[in-house]
Amino acid sequence: MGIFQKLFQAKDQKARRQKFIAGMAKTRKAAIRSLKDVLITEKAIDEALFSKIEEIFIMADIGVDTVIRFIASLKDEVKKRKMTVPRDLEDVIVDQLFALYLNDEIVDTHIRFNEQGPTIILMVGVNGTGKTTSIGKLAYQLKAEGKSVMMAAADTFRAGAIDQLKIWGERVGCKVISKNPGADPSSVVFEAIRLAKQESCDVLLIDTAGRLQNKVNLMRELDKMNRTIQRELPNQIYETYLVIDATTGQNGLQQAKVFHEVTNISGIVLTKLDGTAKGGIVLAIRQELGIPISFVGLGEKITDLDYFDIEDYIYGLFADFFE
Repeated sequence: MGIFQKLFQAKDQKARRQKFIAGMAKTRKAAIRSLKDVLITEKAIDEALFSKIEEIFIMADIGVDTVIRFIASLKDEVKKRKMTVPRDLEDVIVDQLFALYLNDEIVDTHIRFNEQGPTIILMVGVNGTGKTTSIGKLAYQLKAEGKSVMMAAADTFRAGAIDQLKIWGERVGCKVISKNPGADPSSVVFEAIRLAKQESCDVLLIDTAGRLQNKVNLMRELDKMNRTIQRELPNQIYETYLVIDATTGQNGLQQAKVFHEVTNISGIVLTKLDGTAKGGIVLAIRQELGIPISFVGLGEKITDLDYFDIEDYIYGLFADFFE
């Protein structure tokens, strides 16, 4: 039994386990299941086997650079243990991917709530990634945890974004601070923070525009909003979550790189993970950007935004190995 299995068996979260198993089904069926077949049918641990493993993980969208690093560490482990039977690699592969994500760090994916004053969560990302929907789902979850929540429609460039956030506000039961389309986004942020402080709100979720066509304008807008937050809430921690659509795979990773260049990203919200065979993008994001995955979307229901847990994710990815 591998290290990962021992760690996972110590947990007692069957509902979450089943959710990740169901959510990772497409990736598991498209790529990871074939890995099990390869390990059963191959007769020796050699370069041909490593090439097949490499191809399978690239298909899962783990990313070429990440896969190369993983294969190198796998070879080192095989050599150290003097392994010769392909089937014996199952536990080693799982443990190595688990270690690859953690990278010898303690990864805390939970929201850092301020003890005094509102906790600000700035949501950024390209339009169409599910950003506004994720804000609504996160608001619902936070309210279920007993938090008072307010939302701000700072994507003032699209009237549809303002209207969509208002619909979510009605659905969840949250006040939405907005202005007319075309208004200065930072003025919406300023007004929302003022009201959040006045009403002793626990969490303020801020929707932002996601235009990558002009990176300079994006940088200016985000910088101005950041300065507004820092001026109104000095010395307070706030989160900036980047929303990525998992179905876009490596394109999503490129988007993450652009936003990482223009603002300080504290976590990733990965949507539509259940709808893609490219679920390995989780590992690519973590390895190439060093940013933790904070939340994942595992379905369409309002309750289907979950805190990310690497143990649940790895188990969902390799569930066939543990049958």
